[in-house]
Amino acid sequence: MDISCRREPNEQPPCLPLFREGESIFGRVELDLTKAETFKGITIEVQAGTTAVGQEENRFLEMSETLWTPSGTSAKLNGRHSWPFNITLPREVAMSVTKGREGRKYRLPPNFTEKASPAYIDYRLVVTIKRSTFRVNQTLSTNFGYLPIVVPSPPSELRRLAYAQLLPLCGPQTDPEGWKILPPVTLHGTLFDVQKVEVECILAIATPLCYAPGSPLPLYLTLKSENTQALDILSSPSAVRLHLIRSLALGSDAAESTSTGRTDNTFVSSVDRAVFWGSGGQEDHRRGLEGELGIPPGLKPSFTFPRFTVKYHLELFPIAATGFRASGTGEGTILLTQEVAIATEQTPGVKPWSSMPPGYKRPVQEDYNKTVGFLENGNQRFLHHGH
Repeated sequence: MDISCRREPNEQPPCLPLFREGESIFGRVELDLTKAETFKGITIEVQAGTTAVGQEENRFLEMSETLWTPSGTSAKLNGRHSWPFNITLPREVAMSVTKGREGRKYRLPPNFTEKASPAYIDYRLVVTIKRSTFRVNQTLSTNFGYLPIVVPSPPSELRRLAYAQLLPLCGPQTDPEGWKILPPVTLHGTLFDVQKVEVECILAIATPLCYAPGSPLPLYLTLKSENTQALDILSSPSAVRLHLIRSLALGSDAAESTSTGRTDNTFVSSVDRAVFWGSGGQEDHRRGLEGELGIPPGLKPSFTFPRFTVKYHLELFPIAATGFRASGTGEGTILLTQEVAIATEQTPGVKPWSSMPPGYKRPVQEDYNKTVGFLENGNQRFLHHGH
């Protein structure tokens, strides 16, 4: 018995077929028998479920289709047989976490399988040959990938123009529609263990707050202080620590969870760290830093689903500059946080390009567990390497 599936009738199937939202699954089941055998029926079923490590699967999708049933007095098959199938996955499923409560509709989540992940989402096709009452049914299954379609809204007109004509991006003051400016935070500390200083930090994030894998995420950080020496030291690009953080929530309240920190059912990891460089037009009591965070290709999109939810946040930590010691905040203190979304496709007609100057490199990914002050051997946080 053999099963194959593909997106188009004549497409050559890859090792793990990937189907996007709205696409049909074309396939064929082939059976080669050397002698006549009696069967009660042959079916194909789409199954999908979430599985936490050490627990049973929570099935959220089951779609069955009959390929063959006995006709008349003949319940036997012999030789080679082939049955085509064409299955279209729904865009949504109705789910209820608590028994007896009315379910609500959720978009189908993407398949999710990662090394050392605390949970998985699997999609598979299962063919079942139903035999007589006293004989065991025969099954064959194959996994496939699924990806919902998530597209960011178009960026501001000025940013679209900059991308199209390869021009420098306009900052928050010139292009207010293209940025979200977070509330300012004041960083208190001591300079060279002698002079107390205060520095106001204002972070601006490019809008819309949804980004496709493989694209840059523009940033702009403004530092203000009456102490120009402190500004010169703290505006060192390598001193700024801003991470893209992924939060994976599990359990019965995962879809309603707003937690971004460590809990028994929330697993947090750093996806990437931003790069910053100096911008022009510096003032006596103000420094501006342009920045960029690369969204890794293949990064799983944000999604909300019962028992399994993935969210992303930008987190700014205290500036770590030589000669400056922050007060009132630990090394793992989060100064600013902003939820962002990860899409699956780029906005049509928009081709973002990296504005990082020549000679700059992505920073080495530091250990996020140490940054936020948790033990590496804890089971709550996982660090992604290799970006």
